[in-house]
Amino acid sequence: MTGENEPTVKYKRVLLKISGEALMGDQSYGLHPPTVERIALEVKSVHDLGVEISMVIGGGNIFRGLQGSAQGMERTTADYMGMLATVMNALAMQAALEGLGVFTRVISAIPMDQVCEPYIRRRAVRHLEKKRVCIFAAGTGNPYFTTDTAATLRASEMGCEAIFKGTKVDGVYDKDPKKHADAKRYETVTYDEVLQKHLGVMDASAIALARDNNLPIIVFSLDEPGGFKGILSGQGTYTTVVG
Repeated sequence: MTGENEPTVKYKRVLLKISGEALMGDQSYGLHPPTVERIALEVKSVHDLGVEISMVIGGGNIFRGLQGSAQGMERTTADYMGMLATVMNALAMQAALEGLGVFTRVISAIPMDQVCEPYIRRRAVRHLEKKRVCIFAAGTGNPYFTTDTAATLRASEMGCEAIFKGTKVDGVYDKDPKKHADAKRYETVTYDEVLQKHLGVMDASAIALARDNNLPIIVFSLDEPGGFKGILSGQGTYTTVVG
């Protein structure tokens, strides 16, 4: 339960999607523990509001399947290696969250019982009901599907009310704001506009799945301290992708 002075939150159950690169900090590769800790603190601040949180983290900071296949590796093998990278990131985030006193479960689409749980939907829902953070790892368990698609799939299965996509910019722009000073940020944008204008929020299959399940996608900056909690309390700068 939230206290009397706590802000009322718009969503009770959400999925946070972040890229593997978000965990690199200023490094060009791998995990940067202080950055992992900072994101874990953001998650804890929202968890403390009583919000049920699940997460999907990419693997691009360790291995990117598409990059591997571009260098001559078989795509399926490269994608499985990328999935394993997401498990490593999920375990790092679990360690950071549990260090802050937040009970967390890593749930993998590829069974590896020694390090995490296999994905069983009803069990995962029960974890959320018990206010544990669920980190879904190994994508969908299938090659050719991105972690964006995995995030939309898991959010739909868990009955999440929104997907929060943490990026390096504070919303969706009509062009790259880092390259164009006149780039305009959308307050809201439709799924179809994202697809037609190639706005790069998520890949096409993830957007289509969100549209089919009427699942809002909220794009915000992960670099802004308190941004995640602020949006849930009705503040901050962000773009909502809706029907």
